[in-house]
Amino acid sequence: MNTPLWTVNRAGQPGAALAECLRAATAAPSIHNSQPWRFRLGHGIEVHADRTRLLPAIDPTGRELMISLGAAILNLRLAILDHGRLPLLRLLPEPTNPDLAARVTIGHPVRPDTTIQTLAAAIPRRHTNRHPFHNTPVPADVLDELHAAADVEGARLARTDPVGRDAILSLVRTADDWQRAEHRYRAELTTWTTTDHTRPDGIPATAFGPHDSLAALPLRDFGLTRPDAPRRTATFEPHPTIVLLSTFGDSPRQWLRAGQALQRVLLTATIRGLAATPMTQPLEYAELRNLLVDTRQGMAAQVILRLGYGPPAAGTPRRPLSEVLASPA
Repeated sequence: MNTPLWTVNRAGQPGAALAECLRAATAAPSIHNSQPWRFRLGHGIEVHADRTRLLPAIDPTGRELMISLGAAILNLRLAILDHGRLPLLRLLPEPTNPDLAARVTIGHPVRPDTTIQTLAAAIPRRHTNRHPFHNTPVPADVLDELHAAADVEGARLARTDPVGRDAILSLVRTADDWQRAEHRYRAELTTWTTTDHTRPDGIPATAFGPHDSLAALPLRDFGLTRPDAPRRTATFEPHPTIVLLSTFGDSPRQWLRAGQALQRVLLTATIRGLAATPMTQPLEYAELRNLLVDTRQGMAAQVILRLGYGPPAAGTPRRPLSEVLASPA
């Protein structure tokens, strides 16, 4: 970091380019918009897990927390490239410090290509969409692009056929029913949903999405414990496009790779005008997640996504950099 744009001053404040890259990192999706990351600046940018933001009811192992960190890492890499520098990434660089998810060093100047510029420009436009989608099929060539995006980051994205789609939706529905009946889940959901428009994290009421009038699509109901939040009722598409993101192996390193692949897929989808909704409830139960493991190829299911074309969705808030920057190393 050898220019003022990339340096950190004596007060620990980042230079202009570095600050923009960090803000891009914080725009990543995270489980319940928990934003479970901390950044430390010094000889590079350290991305740390903030375990105080773990969701123990649905994510006791921290798998989804690490996927969230991976998404932030991908945004950080893209933003650094877009600013004309090469990001040098090391995942889990200190074996004795498992909460240090990554260290990203600012490398030599580079000229970003059009793909990088387009992906970086999509970062602020990407939002989870919990609205009904149109009954317009996702073209095969667009799905191929999403598959290639996952492949770049070492993951696999597979579209389900109608039988597989219905089987996965059945698992989602089962997991959703189980969670709704759990006191710990409902308490956790209450903690991470809000009607306070000034809160900088969690899922605001504006992002809950409408009620499904036919109860046909088992999306996570973020308004479950907030019945007074104003919401409309709508009819959702009967045959959604469902894709499954998997990794070769199932370790914290693979969870971080899954998060990077997920975010590259989501940004590519945004560029192509697609909306996306995670439907990860069955992956939060070991007995259901195991049904989606490909034991022959050693593939572990990490994310279930619903894709389609839909109306614009409201974004969710983000914490300011002052809250996510740790003291310099």
